[in-house]
Amino acid sequence: MKRLILFLGVILTWSCSTDDAVVDEFSFEILPIRTVIDMPESVNYNDVYTIRYTYSLPSTCHTFSDLYYLTEGQFRTVAVISRVLEDTDTVICEPLEEELVEGTFQFTVLNNAGTYIFRFWQGVDEAGVDQYLVYEVPIEQ
Repeated sequence: MKRLILFLGVILTWSCSTDDAVVDEFSFEILPIRTVIDMPESVNYNDVYTIRYTYSLPSTCHTFSDLYYLTEGQFRTVAVISRVLEDTDTVICEPLEEELVEGTFQFTVLNNAGTYIFRFWQGVDEAGVDQYLVYEVPIEQ
C-alpha cells in the first residue's frame, strides 16, 4: 500500500493547475473491492481469464478512474481508483446508497508453474491495517 500512496501523491501533484480558468478540482481515492464474482479455481499457462468484481461509489462525485493492480512475485494486489470531484458552488456531491458496481479485468497467465495469490483490498481495520480478500489460484501443468 506504500506504493499506492506514492502513486496517488504523484497523480495529485500532476492534477494541480496554475491557470485562472475555471477547472473542476478533483482528487483520487482508493475504494475497496466488495466481492469477487468470477475467480477461477485454477489456471493454465498462457490462457486469459476475465475476473469480475464489485465495488461501491460513496457519492455522486466519485467515478471509476482506473484499477490499481500491483504485481509482486506471485502476489497480485487489486483495488479501485476513484476520481473524486471536490464539493464546490458548482458541484454538489450527494451520498449514494450502498449500490454495487461491477467491474472486470483480464488476467493472462504468464507463469507455467506455482500459484498466483490475488489480494483484493477491502479497506483498513480499526488499527489501520490493510484488509484483503485473498484467493490462491494454482497453475495447472
